[in-house]
Amino acid sequence: MEHAAEPKEVDVPGTVIVGTQWGDEGKGRFTDYLARESDLCVRYQGGHNAGHTIVVDGETFGLQLVPSGVLYESTTPVIGNGVVVDPEVLLEELDMLTDRGIDASRLRLSGNAHLIMPYHQELDRMTERFLGKAKIGTTRRGIGPTYADKAARVGIRVQDLLDPKIFREKLELVLREKNGVLAKVYNRLPLDADELAQRYLSYVPRLEPLIDDTVHLVHTALDDGREVLFEGAQATFLDLDHGTYPFVTSSNPIAGGACTGAGVGPRALDRIIGVTKAYTTRVGSGPFPTELNDATGELLADRGHEFGTNTGRRRRTGWLDAVMLRHAVRLNTCTELALTKLDVLAPLEELKICVAYEDDTGTRYDHVPYHQSVLHKVRPVYETHPGWGCEIGEASGYDDLPAEAQSYLRRIEELAGVPIPLVSVGPARDQTVVLPRAA
Repeated sequence: MEHAAEPKEVDVPGTVIVGTQWGDEGKGRFTDYLARESDLCVRYQGGHNAGHTIVVDGETFGLQLVPSGVLYESTTPVIGNGVVVDPEVLLEELDMLTDRGIDASRLRLSGNAHLIMPYHQELDRMTERFLGKAKIGTTRRGIGPTYADKAARVGIRVQDLLDPKIFREKLELVLREKNGVLAKVYNRLPLDADELAQRYLSYVPRLEPLIDDTVHLVHTALDDGREVLFEGAQATFLDLDHGTYPFVTSSNPIAGGACTGAGVGPRALDRIIGVTKAYTTRVGSGPFPTELNDATGELLADRGHEFGTNTGRRRRTGWLDAVMLRHAVRLNTCTELALTKLDVLAPLEELKICVAYEDDTGTRYDHVPYHQSVLHKVRPVYETHPGWGCEIGEASGYDDLPAEAQSYLRRIEELAGVPIPLVSVGPARDQTVVLPRAA
């Protein structure tokens, strides 16, 4: 009698980088830091509403769709099936990289990724305008409507571009409904199917060499024991299911989103790095318990250059929220944290960390309350820590940091329940301090 083969025990080299706040934590710089040791760098969700800035040898690169690994010749950047893609934006970004001496032809684009169409962007703009004061605060780039069409099974995928007949059929079908909504609900002119088809099919000669079976590509690398880095856009509390709904994005940035957005199983992920700022920021509407609408908030915004990479919008700023951070560590099963912008806090005489919430009845919450009405009204419970009062941008090791900065980091580790091996003390690639394990 034959027996089934025993399952292989494989050391799978899959690493996820995920934001633990509301985005803009600086994931790009740590993705870039780790990409040098990775064979593949895979973006698994989001669209060009999520920019990240990387500083390399004094040069600043603002990326929107292309994964950070593109800056390394030995790394293959991959846009996974969970991403929504505006082909014009993608080609412009590839041209920018090429003009600056970066070989962008290594990029691989999933044929199953969905296309952002002009009607998605028009509907995004109209919906936000229609909602008025109740608007979500989207970037109006068509991300949400594209994911909505994906869920409704009327989306158009990258691979559809490779068959003009299928592309035109799908486009004409979906435009019947979209033009009806635009004309009858929003009093907008209908979009022309022929013009859209001609425009999008004109991208094919440049896109076709990049289109690939990225799921197979990723699994081949994992099976060969090569390092694969999975890069999320946005962050935990913008997650469609686990964020501060409805002030969220339209996909799943949490680490579990890498499974669906790149086509791997949970056992393919053995390292999950949560990225957090040394304080907290968010863009747009929604609850923010530790928000600072004072001079300290302005200082954090100015020193932290808290303005969106894509939109230029000023981010809201506040003290570090350890309640959120603990919940993010739990949701993502983070193995460690990487902390950014510690240098921004340098001038402050004292620092605060939110360790719990209280509501009007005096009820204390050590976790994020699930009910949005409660979360909107809670007050932060702070503990105070001394500042260090000096710049730390030149620090190259843990011992170079002031004792107060070391103490602040160790307290965050205690509250989060996981170590912080990486800390950024400035925007440049080499301004990263590696921390020893706590005793």
